[in-house]
Amino acid sequence: MTPFTQRVIQIIKDIPEGKVMTYGQIARLAGSPRGARQVVRILHAMSTKHRLPWHRVINAQGEIAIQDDEGSHMQSFLLQAEGVTIKDQRYVSLEQYRHEMEPL
Repeated sequence: MTPFTQRVIQIIKDIPEGKVMTYGQIARLAGSPRGARQVVRILHAMSTKHRLPWHRVINAQGEIAIQDDEGSHMQSFLLQAEGVTIKDQRYVSLEQYRHEMEPL
């Protein structure tokens, strides 16, 4: 596992309940400002194995980016269960719910 992947996994694990982070934000904190797509791949490949709170990661517009209905509904449900308000079934207020942290 690369150091970048290890940092991404740790950052995602550290997102507190009721907060979200964006793919790009995680990539920057992990040391690769242009690595948002890598974060997507890491989430897809390693969420189950590392028990990542994948539902707390959204795109830069505050939108649930999962395209299939089942996945986006599940993400919305999990976020709402943590107290996050979802607008128009897809959007999260980044001003209200974005988690900020220092780079690892």
